[in-house]
Amino acid sequence: MTLIYLPIIWYVTDKIIEPRLGAWTGGAQAGMDSAGTSPDPTEHDGDRASKGLKAAGLAALGVVALWLLMTFAPGTPLIDESACLTETGAAVSDCSIHTELGPLYRSLVAAFFLLFLLTGWAYGRATGTITNHRDLVEMMAESMKDMGYYLVLAFAAAHFVAMFGWSNLGLITAVHGAAGIESTGLPLPLVLGLMVLFSALLNLFVGSASAKWALLAPILVPMLMLLGISPEGATAAYRVGDSATNIITPLMVYFPLILVFAQRWQKDFGLGSLTAMMVPYSIWLLISGVILIVAWFYLGIPLGPDAPVGYTLEAAAAGPIATQ
Repeated sequence: MTLIYLPIIWYVTDKIIEPRLGAWTGGAQAGMDSAGTSPDPTEHDGDRASKGLKAAGLAALGVVALWLLMTFAPGTPLIDESACLTETGAAVSDCSIHTELGPLYRSLVAAFFLLFLLTGWAYGRATGTITNHRDLVEMMAESMKDMGYYLVLAFAAAHFVAMFGWSNLGLITAVHGAAGIESTGLPLPLVLGLMVLFSALLNLFVGSASAKWALLAPILVPMLMLLGISPEGATAAYRVGDSATNIITPLMVYFPLILVFAQRWQKDFGLGSLTAMMVPYSIWLLISGVILIVAWFYLGIPLGPDAPVGYTLEAAAAGPIATQ
């Protein structure tokens, strides 16, 4: 995906955006505040910043080494060797390596928590910004304040998904939607391309990716499964459409931040200027994304390990659904 999008982004930047901007006539300097000084500690005390980065690197290596030890050491707790064995000790022939790695996958949340916590503590301790445990707790509490809106959204979305599943409206809509799409005779790759366009259009009105997916997933995933498209394929098509128009919708949470950064160099740079500059990126990424999804599913290339693009609904599972 990156190998395809990078040349497109380079082409749009070099051939479309830069000629519009014209010659640089001067302005603010990167990293400078109103007094002409930089808040970056590397400008004032390079030795402290270098020492902090070294300490953070050592902390990161320590966490990685700990997880490697718990993964590959004898009798490791992160590999379930009994998962692929029967009660008599015989090996299961169709067992996947991912089954044995189940404990490792479940431990990744704790691993990333320790990674970010210890590297941040090590950097702050080395640079002097963290002197005791109270400073660390205060910084963590300050960071969690930014997560408040997401926690409220996740709470409401979880209730919506639960009630939606309880009502069976998603299943009913999925069955009727699958029947309607099947009656049109559209090829499945083209259906995925239309889903990309639908996700891109909806993204202009609902900025939160998690809220959109909570709204669409209970309907789109089972509907596309009935048509022979795997849940991974539905997710991939949704993500392509969602990412293409993020850069032109003011509802994106980072849109104001980008605008503030741009105004450091050009004071009269407004909402319309930013949107107009990003529209070529959005159009080209959307066109290339639709072509990519259609070609990918037409060729049947797997999306990853144990992640095929197609899905075969078992007869036992299809029976109750078909009768509703």
